[in-house]
Amino acid sequence: MIRVLVVDDQSFFREGLAALLSLEADIEVIGQAPDGRVAIDLTRKLQPDVILMDIRMPNCDGVTATREILRSYPWSRILVLTTFDEDEYVWELLQAGAIGYLLKNTPSGQVADAIRTIHKGHSQLGPTIAAKVFAQLQPPVSAAPVNLMLSERELAVLKLLGQGKTNREIAKTLHITEGTVRNYISRILSELNVSDRTQAALWARENLDPRSP
Repeated sequence: MIRVLVVDDQSFFREGLAALLSLEADIEVIGQAPDGRVAIDLTRKLQPDVILMDIRMPNCDGVTATREILRSYPWSRILVLTTFDEDEYVWELLQAGAIGYLLKNTPSGQVADAIRTIHKGHSQLGPTIAAKVFAQLQPPVSAAPVNLMLSERELAVLKLLGQGKTNREIAKTLHITEGTVRNYISRILSELNVSDRTQAALWARENLDPRSP
């Protein structure tokens, strides 16, 4: 059962979505929050698997809440669900650590599928959001070397980044320490000429075959 926290300042939307998601056999809505501050408190108390996060809210917005939650609970999966698709919001949330971004007009069945996807550690971007992200990535992608000067282990880390894995999950999968993972990621960012792990992950999804060893 995937335990979900719904965060949105519009009660009718929040409650309606919670009701629809509760119809899914494998999803349980364990809490609702009207703003980011309450979301932080409920995350501490309830330890949800997935958090559906709005952006603009009173008291504490979605970007701040995402940063604070992931600072204390880095294993949490945050899926942004909002009416806003401006580039500024997209990058702020992804850089804050969210691994999914959908618009509120997404059908509830697709939201449920996205919850399942990010619960497994994979990223999920709505079609318009993905287009924005990949458009931003075009300069570094074209500038990236054809023959990457990465070791076999660094390539393995890069592929896991592309699957949306956290440092902890990468370390566990490859049987190395989280410190070693951070070192590999720094080397990968330098080699790809990108500024953060989100861009590296998207580069991997676009350019590497996840089925290859």
